[in-house]
Amino acid sequence: MSKIMTWCTGLAVVGALAGSGQPAAAVRAAGSWGRAIAVPAARAAVPAAGTWGKAIAVPGLRALNTRGAAEVSSVSCASAGSCAAGGLYRDRHGQQGFVAVERHGRWGRATGVPGLAALNQGGYADVSAVSCGSAGSCAAGGSYADADSHDFYGFVAVERDGVWGRAATVPAGADGYVDSISCASAGNCLAGGADGAIYTANFNAFFVEERAGHWGHRRPVPGLRTLKHIDSEISAVACPSAGNCAAGGDYDDPSGNLQVFVAVERNGTWGTAAGVPGLAALNMGGEAEVNSVSCGSAGDCAAGGHYTDRSGHRQGFVAVERDGVWGAATGVPGLGALNKRGNADVNSVSCGSAGNCAAGGYYKDGGGRYQGFVAVERNGRWGTVIRVPGLAALNKRGDAKVNSVSCASAGSCAAGGYYTDRSRHRQGFVAVERNGRWGTATGVPGLAALNAGRSAEVGSLSCPSPGRCAAGGSFRGRSGRRQGFVTQPR
Repeated sequence: MSKIMTWCTGLAVVGALAGSGQPAAAVRAAGSWGRAIAVPAARAAVPAAGTWGKAIAVPGLRALNTRGAAEVSSVSCASAGSCAAGGLYRDRHGQQGFVAVERHGRWGRATGVPGLAALNQGGYADVSAVSCGSAGSCAAGGSYADADSHDFYGFVAVERDGVWGRAATVPAGADGYVDSISCASAGNCLAGGADGAIYTANFNAFFVEERAGHWGHRRPVPGLRTLKHIDSEISAVACPSAGNCAAGGDYDDPSGNLQVFVAVERNGTWGTAAGVPGLAALNMGGEAEVNSVSCGSAGDCAAGGHYTDRSGHRQGFVAVERDGVWGAATGVPGLGALNKRGNADVNSVSCGSAGNCAAGGYYKDGGGRYQGFVAVERNGRWGTVIRVPGLAALNKRGDAKVNSVSCASAGSCAAGGYYTDRSRHRQGFVAVERNGRWGTATGVPGLAALNAGRSAEVGSLSCPSPGRCAAGGSFRGRSGRRQGFVTQPR
């Protein structure tokens, strides 16, 4: 399923799914693909962490998190030392959403999103995404529940000049959520998600835009009806500049197959949604999803996710937009050879510039264990997927995955996720690409000391400039309660 939202009341709500195939555009999506190879040992000499700062518990979050279930879901940095983080915690009233802000290299105290607790009478809220257009000007989005926990609503909140405003319900949107948000500049953002009828699991994709500091009304995705969707959602948005954005999502077609769509905004006008070219031909098993979209410049974007082949195996794909035209989706080159047990996915894509992107995710090896991978696009051509250098050596007793990638520029990216150590404890890791070469995965500095409960992972990364990245995620403290962390700059 593209998205399953499990509420504290025990209701599971299946979010909508997307995509459809159309004739492949006359654009080459990838390049020539080679076989997957193990990473040469020589690459281990490339320094992996370098400028990574020490992991710290999000200041003030422990005091909010009285019921012990907190995490950082999203991190975004406008510049080095100027970031925002958002996520969730639990108190006696239920699940709540929070934001925390880093200014001049110092993280401030986590606070509940202003006004969200008053809206969240059902006790099930979270911040699913944050994005910063400039230092002190960010936006957050997520969802909350009403008093009966029967209706769920998407919300947005905006930081202006360093002060967070009150959460506002997405206009005309009920029984829904905001899943992704992207700010091209201060006061110019795009949020996407779905709303609909919770009990029938009938959801419809929507987006809402902020222009010059003013949020518009909820809008359906143009042309999505022509794809004959039953349920739909926007799962990822990206805006390289104001009025130039891309959105990706999923829909459930009349045959019960889960397909994928993309839609593009150019100069403030949205084009018609269309299936990712070529993906329907790959998706013979009828379940596809877009997990991530990123744009190096207006009209030059990448999308990643998964599809199901005719054998019922999940495979990862990438698709590329060049000069405003989406090329055919392809399997991540070399991933099929590594994916022995048929369960792979692209969790995250990030583009440092047009034609220069990175993708990260996981696959299931011959031993039935999940392993993390990265793949890089350079000058418009995707290279062969590689196992994250050094990750297999860390991942002694279980699974490892890449949850997030971020690229500051071409050849300067970072990846983060988790692995399982020899004691079967989950640990967080980061790996860095410098000058086009990936260094060895290492634990996040200081995270092992926080992770006394032995369950940590990096959930989100943001790199505003080469070698200057921030990470956020979760760990279990000595009490066994889950807490959120961020990295403090050196």
